[in-house]
Amino acid sequence: MMCRPPSGSVVSIDGRKSGDLQPHGRINVVSPVLAATGTQVTMSDVPLVSNPPGNAAQQKAPSPAGDIIFGGLARLAAIVTLLLLGGIIVSLIIASLPTIQKFGLAFLWTADWDPPSQQFGALVPIYGTIATSIIALVIAVPVSFGIALFLTELSPAWLRRPLGIAIELLAAIPSIVYGMWGLLVFAPIFAQWFEKPLGSLLGGMPIVGALFQGAPIGIGILCAGVILAIMIIPYIASVMRDVFEVTPVLLKESAYGIGCTTWEVMWKIVLPFTKTGVIGGVMLGLGRALGETMAVTFVIGNTNLLDNVSLFSPGNSITSALANEFAEASPGLHTAALMELGLILFVITFIVLSISKLMLLRLEKSEGAR
Repeated sequence: MMCRPPSGSVVSIDGRKSGDLQPHGRINVVSPVLAATGTQVTMSDVPLVSNPPGNAAQQKAPSPAGDIIFGGLARLAAIVTLLLLGGIIVSLIIASLPTIQKFGLAFLWTADWDPPSQQFGALVPIYGTIATSIIALVIAVPVSFGIALFLTELSPAWLRRPLGIAIELLAAIPSIVYGMWGLLVFAPIFAQWFEKPLGSLLGGMPIVGALFQGAPIGIGILCAGVILAIMIIPYIASVMRDVFEVTPVLLKESAYGIGCTTWEVMWKIVLPFTKTGVIGGVMLGLGRALGETMAVTFVIGNTNLLDNVSLFSPGNSITSALANEFAEASPGLHTAALMELGLILFVITFIVLSISKLMLLRLEKSEGAR
């Protein structure tokens, strides 16, 4: 049998007709020039036909045992996770029962914390935890947005990768290093060049001034909030950068093509397209701020007093109180009060995550309705 491919070469199969083809044969490739001289180039042992269908039938069917084992392990992992979560909640509640029975809900809004007299209240740690977290978010969210905007829209190509790596490295610095740097380096500079001018500028105002009164000593709630902001910026900025990069290029180029500025593209195109991911990144940073211990312990002041609401004053947080007192707490009400602080922190974190989840669900429903 002779066949002529599009290239003009002649392909022949030696000694076989089309009906006599076997699984393997010999292929002779003859070019027009070589055909004139009688020379042939042979490619031998080239398979012409695939394996006979009988081989496929002989293959064993996959055993269902693998699927059964995999499904069982997946269910076991889910059950273990739920059991761990339930065990933590139950253990915190049981350990907190003495203070729950003695103080009740008054434990939440009582500012007294006096272990010798067995009087405990969680208002000071709760206020310090919420205040430092809010300060951290107020500072970190706009800074993170600016970093993500620069990396995705404005940065030159040669700077984008090194700057992104440098920002991600900030997340790898241990929190105790942040705390030591904040106490020894940042706090004195912060008191002299920021708290003192800010107190002079805003301390005399009617309502807002109460937040900026007192001696600018550096260590306090405001300093702890700034250190927390520095710590959570890498997390929020990295998430924002990643979600900004998934915005379709066609949408942004179309907006630029009709004359939109970079700010208009980010505000009207990128943010609406990525708002779910942005909210998730902000909630990730908030969760990180609520649970931070060592850095806050170094710079918040660790004082269980609430004489005023000034952000310059030393304070305490739930995590700092647990870190400072748990090892030396006497059995009884003191230990129970600390365990109840842990339970309160768990509830606060659960509420924050639940609110963020509800916000995301509402955003998804509103987008689906459109």
